[in-house]
Amino acid sequence: MRVFIGYDSREDAAAITAARSLKKVTNGQIEPELLKSARLYDQGLLWRPVDQRGSEDYDLTSNEYTSTRFKNTRFLVPMLCQSGHALFVDCDVVFLRDPREMLDEVLGAQALYVVKHHYHTGEQWKMVNQRQKWYPRKNWSSVMLFNCDHPANRRLSLRDVNERTAQRLHSFYWLSDAEIGLLDPAWNWLVDVQPQPKNLGIAHMTLGGPWIDGWRGGSFDEQWLAAAALAP
Repeated sequence: MRVFIGYDSREDAAAITAARSLKKVTNGQIEPELLKSARLYDQGLLWRPVDQRGSEDYDLTSNEYTSTRFKNTRFLVPMLCQSGHALFVDCDVVFLRDPREMLDEVLGAQALYVVKHHYHTGEQWKMVNQRQKWYPRKNWSSVMLFNCDHPANRRLSLRDVNERTAQRLHSFYWLSDAEIGLLDPAWNWLVDVQPQPKNLGIAHMTLGGPWIDGWRGGSFDEQWLAAAALAP
């Protein structure tokens, strides 16, 4: 399994902590790969036009503000990986269990596996004064296990990732409902949004955390700080 972590320079500390927690639970057997948009642009994999408006990025294709710089780069994962299983996670996560355990839990051979959250956030802002936008299947794409060998994922192309709207991409427009499998809720627990599940696998600090200046505090801060203190 390859593991990709969304990267935004404004949340560098969060991405580093996610990577450290992954290395701990896998005994260093998985080296996480950071999805840095600047590198993807340089490699010709990304040409999606983005404008800078104040402190916020504006996605010209979607005609909307975008809260993270990996909002759409995550959909490059099946093309970067080509075969086998690949996991994408947002940077604001802490791994508590080896994600390879997912492979023993999933049923069938679907193209994609996610935790199918059902909630509508009342938050209007997130991270460093970035706009929070609600859309169908919100947070499904924050932890995604791709079956890169599944032919349905061949419907997703570089052109799609660069020219489709974010709403279309995050609704998994290229897949039928039957091609989207289910992960146990323990693999994408939304901290301080949902009750904590048993045998927690991934804690997703979607409301923010100690890496943000002026953070108001949350119930999982101590665990995040412990992960941040792990050796590189």
